Amino acid sequence: MKPSALTTHVLDTAAGIPAEGMAVELWRMDPEPRRLARTATNADGRTDAPLLTPGTFAPGRYELRFEAGPYFAARGDDPGYLGTVVLSVGLREGQGHYHVPLLLSPWSYSTYRGS
Repeated sequence: MKPSALTTHVLDTAAGIPAEGMAVELWRMDPEPRRLARTATNADGRTDAPLLTPGTFAPGRYELRFEAGPYFAARGDDPGYLGTVVLSVGLREGQGHYHVPLLLSPWSYSTYRGS
């Protein structure tokens, strides 16, 4: 069985740069919501450490919460209408590395399962 982990990467597509300094939270949603981590993205738009490592990974439903509005406001940009972007993901054991990139501007966002 492949060991599982969870990482993320945020790109500011409006400015064409990594989204440095964006606050990110990881919540486990089952059996009851519980915050597992709060961190910020580095100069490459990534967190310095995985949100879940093979040693801390457990299958289940999670939310990644990205504080997009405060990130854009701190840059002096119009935060648009985004506040906190919430991505709900279901993680299963043995599926290998889960990478959840977030591509965003003050007006939109998209995501996919990266590698």
